[in-house]
Amino acid sequence: MAVHKSARKRMRQNIIRRTRNRHIKTTIKTMTKRVRVAVQENDAAKSKEALTRIIPLIDRAVSKGVLHWRNGARKISQLTKLVNTTGSGVDV
Repeated sequence: MAVHKSARKRMRQNIIRRTRNRHIKTTIKTMTKRVRVAVQENDAAKSKEALTRIIPLIDRAVSKGVLHWRNGARKISQLTKLVNTTGSGVDV
């Protein structure tokens, strides 16, 4: 258990940050699932709409430091590539 006053404050801050980061990460995972399900259903409009909703979430997580910038770029790139394969099949 923390003894110093500053250590107690640090513990309180860590709890708040951990819950915030967990919320952001689980939201991104849920939205990623929605994109993948829409792609599996071959619903191009639904998958593009889900992609446009998840990209700002990933960008916000990167700017807040929840995700590393390369991790965020990789997620956006993979999802965009996946969505582009639905529909016409020309854009890969």
